[in-house]
Amino acid sequence: MSLNTLFSNKRTGRASLASGEEARTEYQRDFDRIIFASAFRRLQNKTQVFPLPGSVFVHNRLTHSLEVASVGRSLGSLIGDFIVDKYAADLTEESSQFYKHSLYNVISSACLCHDIGNPAFGHSGEDAIASFFSKNESTLKSNFSLAEWADFVNFEGNSNAIRTLTQQQQGKTEGGIQLTYTTLASIIKYPCEATAKTKGIIHRKKFGFFQSEKETFLDIAEKTTMVKDSDNPLIYFRHPFVWLVEAADDICYTIIDLEDAHRLGIVEFSTCKELMINLIKSDGTSDLKKVEAQLEKITNKNDKIAFLRAKSIGFLIENAKRTYEANFESIVNTTFKTPLLDVVNTHSSGAISAIVKFSVENIYNHRSVVEIENAGYNVMYELLQHFVPPALKDKDSRTKSEQMALKLLPPQFIYENESAYRKTLGVLDYVSGMTDNYATDLYRKIKGIDIGMTV
Repeated sequence: MSLNTLFSNKRTGRASLASGEEARTEYQRDFDRIIFASAFRRLQNKTQVFPLPGSVFVHNRLTHSLEVASVGRSLGSLIGDFIVDKYAADLTEESSQFYKHSLYNVISSACLCHDIGNPAFGHSGEDAIASFFSKNESTLKSNFSLAEWADFVNFEGNSNAIRTLTQQQQGKTEGGIQLTYTTLASIIKYPCEATAKTKGIIHRKKFGFFQSEKETFLDIAEKTTMVKDSDNPLIYFRHPFVWLVEAADDICYTIIDLEDAHRLGIVEFSTCKELMINLIKSDGTSDLKKVEAQLEKITNKNDKIAFLRAKSIGFLIENAKRTYEANFESIVNTTFKTPLLDVVNTHSSGAISAIVKFSVENIYNHRSVVEIENAGYNVMYELLQHFVPPALKDKDSRTKSEQMALKLLPPQFIYENESAYRKTLGVLDYVSGMTDNYATDLYRKIKGIDIGMTV
């Protein structure tokens, strides 16, 4: 794999810049397109971990994505400099300019939209969609091919992100948001189709694209010289930039979920402080006395934890960078198989896994989180039950109530004269794009819990 062919400024829906648009680089334009996209704005009302809204402001999908983008920008800048310095003799002038001045924009943009395909209510929303199809297999499966059915019973926010970013909805722009292939390649953590999903294999743990975007994915893979693993089922190895996006995401949720839990009173100050201090000192390179001296000057407990959060993230960025650089050849050659933070964890005496273990036991299973996951699961499941069966019926055989149900679907999500697969994807586009509040409000209305006119 050549460092000169890992990037392409080709876009979905268009090939190149129009004249007069040269003020920004192609990859700066990616970032701006995402920021202004309605799908990105909707992340502000999608659950990250804790219920929204509350008296204490905690992270939602949007604030999480912005912070991941910030960490990703740092990683992209550091690694870009590393590549230019170490591989100068192998790079063309164009490539040198890309790694020096554009890689950080690519990683930041990919981080910005890495969760854009996630439905409302966090992972329970994904589970509800997959479970709906699994539980209704006897009545629904015959409408689809095996590959199409696999898309639905394994529904994934990662694969839905590629659809959200690239598909052309009814009456809308070709190519979706029209991002560069480089940015899109950088978010495909699992570059395989759903039938190839296999636990224990890092690039096949989940899947990265629906059958509807298979040709788009193949074009992305070709133009960014991704390495193929298998033709049938279709599997590729990860693009080298994916590891940086994954690391930025892992860094943020590992540390920031802990900070949120402290602000909400779920985690005691002393426990939170100890976990972060243990991380910061774990590789023996940090000036712990300086950290503790600065900590003593801060009297507010939330600010103390915020300070330690910043130090912890800085520690993880530096160690993720070192790990990426040390394993760069195997990453580019597709033989590297371990998330960067897992490697960092082994070098930090298990300090990261201690935080993760504590978070699973005390944060992700906290009653408030479990309640929202249960509620969100039921909301999403019932919305699909309301829309999918009527959408799959022949137009002339629908009951009056089924006809009325489909009148709630906006026109860009209706594919009346197309395949069952396309009709179902239209419903999923609508439901998975909903915010927590919108999904809850619609659920209450169709169930008769709230009755009355709203504008």
